[in-house]
Amino acid sequence: MNPQLLALITAVAWGVGGYFEKKGLQAGNLPPQVGITLRTAVALVVLAAVSWPQLRLIPAAGGRSLVLLIVGGGVVAGSVGMLCFYAALKGAPLNRVMPIAFTSPLFGVLAAMLLGGEALTVKTVLGMLMTVGGIVLLTV
Repeated sequence: MNPQLLALITAVAWGVGGYFEKKGLQAGNLPPQVGITLRTAVALVVLAAVSWPQLRLIPAAGGRSLVLLIVGGGVVAGSVGMLCFYAALKGAPLNRVMPIAFTSPLFGVLAAMLLGGEALTVKTVLGMLMTVGGIVLLTV
């Protein structure tokens, strides 16, 4: 499938999912940690079912690959990021939380440039400025 279409589906899923997550936290008066635990438990079941045939590839991936995935995806994004996101959802209106939370591409681009050696282009700078401008417009 086209990567841009997959990215758009991701954005829709995360945006709509955020709406339901906020409503669920409010409706049950649940703490953010409980919400993220439920989300992660369900995701684990679904993702394990989808990836079952490929799980045998894990030992061959190598230690560095696994550490990068565990630290980046499990600790930084999956735990710290999601706990903060859920706490923000619980404490503020969705129209304030989502634009700020989804500045993540800015930080991904910065990490790719600073840590991964990706080039900074005029197009990238303009896109980042437009993203920040849109966020400021939505949150002021």
